[in-house]
Amino acid sequence: MPKLLSSSDVAQYERDGYLFPLRIMSTEDAARVRAEVEDVEQNRLDDIGGKLRHKPHLFLKSLDAIVRNEKLLDAVEDLIGPNILCWAAAFFTKEANDPAFVSWHQDATYWGLSEPDVLTAWVALSPASIESGAMKVVPASQAAGQLPHVETYQDNNLLTRGQEVQVDVDESTAVDMTLEPGEASFHHVRLVHGSGPNQTDDRRIGYAIRYIPTRVHQLLARDSAMLVRGRDEYGHFELEQSPDADFSPQSIRNYLDANERHNAILYQDAEQNRG
Repeated sequence: MPKLLSSSDVAQYERDGYLFPLRIMSTEDAARVRAEVEDVEQNRLDDIGGKLRHKPHLFLKSLDAIVRNEKLLDAVEDLIGPNILCWAAAFFTKEANDPAFVSWHQDATYWGLSEPDVLTAWVALSPASIESGAMKVVPASQAAGQLPHVETYQDNNLLTRGQEVQVDVDESTAVDMTLEPGEASFHHVRLVHGSGPNQTDDRRIGYAIRYIPTRVHQLLARDSAMLVRGRDEYGHFELEQSPDADFSPQSIRNYLDANERHNAILYQDAEQNRG
């Protein structure tokens, strides 16, 4: 029996490759985390190497709490099993009235993971509406397997290489995964998805967390991840630690080291490095 989701929820995810929404925190708690993140962006970037990049939950306890949120992990366990690593996480932020977008793509293309049993939980810290550029997904597109991509490196594309699927996407079938602050959506690593620009006067802020079963391993290099539930009987990854305190010297070292490893994988053989 599932721990949190219904059997029909699990069946929908397995069939369509996505599920939403799930409230994992209150709007007030989401606003508090947003304020902390925006304070980092405005006042603390020099403390963390000058840029808010991958895995900021390694130095900020409020983000670590989201990655380890019990309700979120109950849903993740229902979908990928009880032994769970957080392999990666990053903000996908669109400024107010900004042309930034995400092209139609599959997440798995450059990640180097051994199998596609990978789930993204996308946690909204501000409203993700159609107008603000909520994620759009093509139902059941993960069933087509890994698709070819072209690298565009478009300036306003939020993806690492501006990657885009080289197949025709029937946008009439796409589903807008709209979320309120404190809600999460889930999607499969091979689900074709993208999003349009933010046409509102508020920022669209989402924290995308990548969860994998502990049996999954990295094919491209020695990598690191955080054990967030269950047991790791495989040892495929160097295990990351939660921050002992916000911005502690050790937590910042852990963050910078993890980013160096992660960027080396994401940008392997890339023409440009946006990390």
